[in-house]
Amino acid sequence: MRKALTLSAIILASSMALGGATTAFAADAPAPAGSSSPTTDGRTTDGTTSGGHAHAAAAGLTLSASSAKPGASVSFQMDVPDGSTHLSVSSKALADVKMTEGRGGTAVVADVKEGDHGVSLTGTGPDGATLQATARLHVTADAPAPKPTPRPSTLNLSTDFGRPGDKVVVTVKTAEKNAFVKSDAFGGQVNLRSDGKGSFTGTATVAKDVKSGYYGVHAFAGGEEFDVVKFSTEAKAGPAPHHDVKPLDPSLHKTPKGSVNTGQAPAGLLPETSNA
Repeated sequence: MRKALTLSAIILASSMALGGATTAFAADAPAPAGSSSPTTDGRTTDGTTSGGHAHAAAAGLTLSASSAKPGASVSFQMDVPDGSTHLSVSSKALADVKMTEGRGGTAVVADVKEGDHGVSLTGTGPDGATLQATARLHVTADAPAPKPTPRPSTLNLSTDFGRPGDKVVVTVKTAEKNAFVKSDAFGGQVNLRSDGKGSFTGTATVAKDVKSGYYGVHAFAGGEEFDVVKFSTEAKAGPAPHHDVKPLDPSLHKTPKGSVNTGQAPAGLLPETSNA
């Protein structure tokens, strides 16, 4: 019985000694990773509150462009500590977000309203702390397609010369809805007909009373004069002068010698085309 008590006392003493040593070792040893201890201001040595919740660790997000239009491709770069996990980049302004090797990624600008949109980075740091960062992307609306520059109006005449009554084909090419020409050489205005494809044509007639000289042909499109060309004319010659032929006075008529006055030419003066 005495031996049993002695053994129990030894065991108890040993146990107390070991327990004291274990407590002392734990107090001297450094805190394991991810753990924290409170500071005098109520925060832990790693920046968390004394409640043990990890604070947001330093992180950054950079976009390859500060503005882009819908459908454009943009890339991004994440500035996070090594060993970070669960990294994610999201935004209403981005679609088809893909992470690439390293700390980057790509995305396509979504079809959203024009203006500034936020882009968020979230993740978990190597110490379990939350990673957060934001960037701004300005989405621009597609610029309206520029209106095609209308081709300048042109005038063409089938000829630049005419006599009274001559016909002249007039052609005007324009983007306007109407066209005509004016000229004293044509007796005034000549209306042209459209083919529906930007070409206007008509036939002008040189005025009957036109005088020889030069006239301007003024071309109009959409009510505005855009060109004037020179047209020359030549008045028709008047009728051939008329000479009255009077009968020969018989007293002046001479009868050739050796012939009979028959009113016909002598046989020797017949035309060469005669067979006589």
